[in-house]
Amino acid sequence: MRKSNTERIDVVIHQFLRINGIETPYNQWRLVQAWPEVMGKVIERYTGNIFIKNQTLHVQITSPAVRQNLLMEHRSLARRLNEYVGAQVIEDIHFY
Repeated sequence: MRKSNTERIDVVIHQFLRINGIETPYNQWRLVQAWPEVMGKVIERYTGNIFIKNQTLHVQITSPAVRQNLLMEHRSLARRLNEYVGAQVIEDIHFY
């Protein structure tokens, strides 16, 4: 017998995260974890520390040439990362 008030588990988890105020930190963590997968192994090799502060993703890049190439694409990279996570987590990316 099926209950009429059933909900999908992903909806329930999303509601739980939002109610307990941990949706944003969770999405930030997911975005940082997504960096290697979205950017690929070559960029991952030149990546150091990654963190989010004030809706800006800060990424340490150890190669000046790679950093310069990524600087030209920072807006589209931010959009790709947000799309991957499925939420508007960051506004910009700062490479250092």
